[in-house]
Amino acid sequence: MPSRLSKNRKKRGHVSAGHGRIGKHRSHPGGRGNAGGQHHHRIMMDKYHPGYFGKVGMRHYHVLKNRKYCDSVNLDKVFSCAAPGTYEAAKSAPSGKAPVIDLVAAGKFKLLGNGQINVPVIVKAKYFSKLAEKKIVAAGGACILTA
Repeated sequence: MPSRLSKNRKKRGHVSAGHGRIGKHRSHPGGRGNAGGQHHHRIMMDKYHPGYFGKVGMRHYHVLKNRKYCDSVNLDKVFSCAAPGTYEAAKSAPSGKAPVIDLVAAGKFKLLGNGQINVPVIVKAKYFSKLAEKKIVAAGGACILTA
């Protein structure tokens, strides 16, 4: 921006340049950033940011996120986690035989029961919902828990 357009050009010749004679335009009169939240800015912090200071809950030392990680998949998408051609193999399999779908190898740990399944498959996973297990067994398949 050229200097002829800056607001300061209009203030030339006026002693305090719009910042007042008494208070003076000093560099950081209230402190830099969030300074004074528990001191001279306390009213503002309490009014507009309640709960900003302090802690809540319990400490959890050395959090290992992969212990809680549990990606899930629904029953209607279970064949998309399997190798291509698994559905056709399950359809044409003789009785007593069924293809194995390993969900843990596909990065999914829990099988949920949304959707329908009409072919027998053996599914390996860490967790199964009750409905998913019921539907797989009703279709002639099996649920195998893996670590």
